[in-house]
Amino acid sequence: MTREWGGRVQVRRGDAVDVLAHPGLVAIDGGPVGMLTYALDPATGEGEILWLASTLERRAGVGTALLVALPPARRWVVTTTNDNVDALRFYQRRGFRLLEVRIGAVDDARATLKPTIPLVGNHGIDLHDEIELWR
Repeated sequence: MTREWGGRVQVRRGDAVDVLAHPGLVAIDGGPVGMLTYALDPATGEGEILWLASTLERRAGVGTALLVALPPARRWVVTTTNDNVDALRFYQRRGFRLLEVRIGAVDDARATLKPTIPLVGNHGIDLHDEIELWR
């Protein structure tokens, strides 16, 4: 699953994180069909969704089921990129709101942390910025 999503090391907020080194949830339907990993700070009660993927076609309910199964937190935050309009739609339809746009954050990450980040992303959109949402 990680290959199609940019690998297990994801870059966000100016930092690289191994998303498989964190707690996670797996959706099972005759075998694994989705996974979500997260970081939860017990001191603040805030959580960050690090990675969410499904092997089934979109709108099959896997992502929603994984979000519902997250442990309670005061707030959940997720970061995506400006080209990921499918993720923006998904999270906003589930109550997440735009928190911050970090202009040029992907360009900076490509130059300093992960040179394999492509220049062009989903739907042929140039990949430059991070968008953070929260719920």
